[in-house]
Amino acid sequence: MLVLVAPGQGAQTPGFLTPWLELPGAADRIAAWSEAIGLDLVHYGTKADADEIRDTAVAQPLLVAAGLLSAAALGEVAPGAVAGHSVGEFTAAAFAGVLDDTAALRLVRTRGLAMAEAAAVTATGMSALLGGDPEVTVPHLEKLGLTAANVNGAGQIVAAGTLEQLAALEADKPEGVRRVVALKVAGAFHTHHMAPAVAKLEEAAAALSPADPAVPYVSNKDGRTVATGAEVLARLVGQVANPVRWDLCMETFQELGATALIEVCPGGTLTGIAKRALPGVATVALKTPDDLDAARTLIAQHAAV
Repeated sequence: MLVLVAPGQGAQTPGFLTPWLELPGAADRIAAWSEAIGLDLVHYGTKADADEIRDTAVAQPLLVAAGLLSAAALGEVAPGAVAGHSVGEFTAAAFAGVLDDTAALRLVRTRGLAMAEAAAVTATGMSALLGGDPEVTVPHLEKLGLTAANVNGAGQIVAAGTLEQLAALEADKPEGVRRVVALKVAGAFHTHHMAPAVAKLEEAAAALSPADPAVPYVSNKDGRTVATGAEVLARLVGQVANPVRWDLCMETFQELGATALIEVCPGGTLTGIAKRALPGVATVALKTPDDLDAARTLIAQHAAV
């Protein structure tokens, strides 16, 4: 059984979209999406520097567009389940047919702008903690006033809060944590700091007519599969200010009988976690078009007919 997953913010790097635009029809597709959302995705995916694409309002639609573009390059795929990490849930919603590509990109553009506005109120950020035991780490973060915003599994938790709180974490790491790594994001996502963005996303979502998922959609709110388009959309709105439980998603992948996992562009983060947390599950990360052949081989071996 094949799982198709999409990464979240922080996976982007300068110029990562460049080789994908050389594929037939890719440039036209990106140009159409750029016009639909009022953002030059070509510029930001090919020429912009790291600071420009760290901007939340830019990074989020850019990541969703890249995921959709790379998935389209795979051809027909019949995954046994789809999921996305944080903003990657919008990519997964399009994979599942809940939203069409343009609707997903318009909604995520609204999300990015709203979250950037919320992040500007207070200087906040996120840091990944490598190693440690969640039962020790989470209470330690709470003591410092931080939130365990991403519980990713395989010994990785992402803390979010003010820059002062994150500096205190650097100086006072939880027992067992080897490193604290600042992430390339511009705010404390999936915490109460993002509450102002929820109302704006609710308003935009109210104008949409989501379809029920055509394949099992695994939500990173609690790792459960979601049966209706209305519930998927409600969770896309609410997850802005709620923690990501990727660890529970991977438990569900195991329960569903996953044997292979493909991470769409810019792949690497989720396959890295899966290699540690899902032993025996074959993985491919779509970093460049050179990875498409390996992914197609995996599809042929593991996807449903």
